[in-house]
Amino acid sequence: MKKLLFLSFILSSAGAIHAQRYLGVATGDYSALNSMYLNPANISGSHEKVEVNLFAINVGVDNNLGTFTQLSNVGNGNAFNVTGTQAFSMLAPVADVRFPAVMISLNDPLKQSFAFSIRARAMIQLNHFDPNLFTTASSGDHTASESYEFMSSNFNMTAHAWSETGISYGIQVLDQGPHKIKLGVTLKYLGGIDYIAIKGNNLDVKYAAGSDTFYAVKSDLEYASNALSTRNAVTDGIKLSDITGSLFGSKQGSGFGMDIGATYSYDINGSDKPGDKDNSSAGVHRIKASVAVADIGAISYKENNYIVNVTGNGYITGTGLSDNFQSWDKFRNYMVGQGFTADTGSKATKLYMPTALNASVDYQIYKRFFVNAMYIANLANRQNYGNSYYNQITLTPRFDTRLFAVGLPITYSELANDMKVGIGFRLGGFFVGSDDMLALMSSNQRGFNFYLGGFVPIYRKAHSAHHSSIE
Repeated sequence: MKKLLFLSFILSSAGAIHAQRYLGVATGDYSALNSMYLNPANISGSHEKVEVNLFAINVGVDNNLGTFTQLSNVGNGNAFNVTGTQAFSMLAPVADVRFPAVMISLNDPLKQSFAFSIRARAMIQLNHFDPNLFTTASSGDHTASESYEFMSSNFNMTAHAWSETGISYGIQVLDQGPHKIKLGVTLKYLGGIDYIAIKGNNLDVKYAAGSDTFYAVKSDLEYASNALSTRNAVTDGIKLSDITGSLFGSKQGSGFGMDIGATYSYDINGSDKPGDKDNSSAGVHRIKASVAVADIGAISYKENNYIVNVTGNGYITGTGLSDNFQSWDKFRNYMVGQGFTADTGSKATKLYMPTALNASVDYQIYKRFFVNAMYIANLANRQNYGNSYYNQITLTPRFDTRLFAVGLPITYSELANDMKVGIGFRLGGFFVGSDDMLALMSSNQRGFNFYLGGFVPIYRKAHSAHHSSIE
């Protein structure tokens, strides 16, 4: 039998399997375009004079509902073991594709840098869902062995795909001996592709063991989507034409976004004399502090956008949800047929970006050995339509040179309340890694991600024997 949309997408999607940050690589000093997504100030005074991104892709999942018993079983329905009994949240999947991009650094006293970038992103997120409803509605036979009652409020689901075209600018505003302060901003045009979203203000459910029927009372749900029954790109797969359309005019929604940030560094190979710029154009730092707010903004869907408000009491079946959830008109007709009141209309809907604070400190331990401590905090209102990340703390020791780098991100996730371990490798301009890879080696892990990509760097020339020796 069919599974509910979101579970089948979580466990069966071969094309897209939390993190989009490449922490094993992006926290390094020789990958300016990757580190730009953490903080746009990072492109100012970078080691690269020119960097051209060829491609990059990152896909992942994370949750606090259950664990993956064997990652190799994803797709056959036996990989996921539900362990949670409280309201859960889930990111499954998160996908990020970065297309060709370019960064240029100017040889001027202000160390100005410019970048142009294009990327496409997709997120399916469930927030504060009841596990009883989820497991019963998404099980293969749509039945559960025990009766239960529960009250659920303030839960939501958003599946959203969009594109971003960004222009970034970085500038060094203080260059006094070893002390450097840099500012940066990325302005983004956001192109909406497709979305499906549901907000549950309240849902009281009674379920009888062995049946396929829920009785829902005091229901207050809102379902919004721009995907009708004849058009379902979010669940059927995002095509290249959907992405190019969102970039070049044939878009479902549009909006503007921004990343903004600042860094302070104490460079150990620059002169301590104010005004002396020798060796400081791309120096090695003893310590670097960074703070940025990323993904500010929203996408407005104005055309072909439909909303249905469901209230009242009625009967819902697991099969009915599976068959009718994927489109607005099917969902509306099904809920009315089950006894609920459904008020429908067409109006603009705003989907908010997953705004987050990125704060980090990077410290040189010895020569080319560094350690980076990063805190990522959600700033988005989870009750709005849109997506959001969950707080995490990551410690990344790394070895970092022009030719080769390796980083070992160790993360505590406040979503899954667990520890994650990854590894990232870079050889020249090509990189591969994961911020969460334990599912490859052991069972009972709550998430997984994988990234790879390539870029072409043209580095600045060393200005002295001392500078050359450390490169």
